[in-house]
Amino acid sequence: QLQLVESGGGLVQPGGSLRLSCAAPGFALKSFNVGWFRQAPGKEREGVSYINSNGKMTDYADSVKGRFTISRDNTLGKNTVYLQMNNLEPEDTAVYSCAAGGWGLSAPGQYPYWGRGTQVTVSS
Repeated sequence: QLQLVESGGGLVQPGGSLRLSCAAPGFALKSFNVGWFRQAPGKEREGVSYINSNGKMTDYADSVKGRFTISRDNTLGKNTVYLQMNNLEPEDTAVYSCAAGGWGLSAPGQYPYWGRGTQVTVSS
């Protein structure tokens, strides 16, 4: 079973940057579309960004456009999807999870594989 592992979260000041990584040790993540989702306390899960399997199609939530960039490295030994987050705002505070096997941002239920998530906290 495909298992996803996120890393790169942490505490950052407003205006700062973080880069999240999503890896699938032992599996060919390059075969899967991948989405990043986030959930803040008391709020519904929100789609943040999406990248298709070959990296040629991406999508972003309006709230992160121009600040976040999704990319992937499908080369042997990397097999990782990244989310570069710049100019972070307190409203970006949430648990960020990557998911694989679905399509797009609006239907997280389509994704069969999920990581456990990594906490991102933006605070001064």
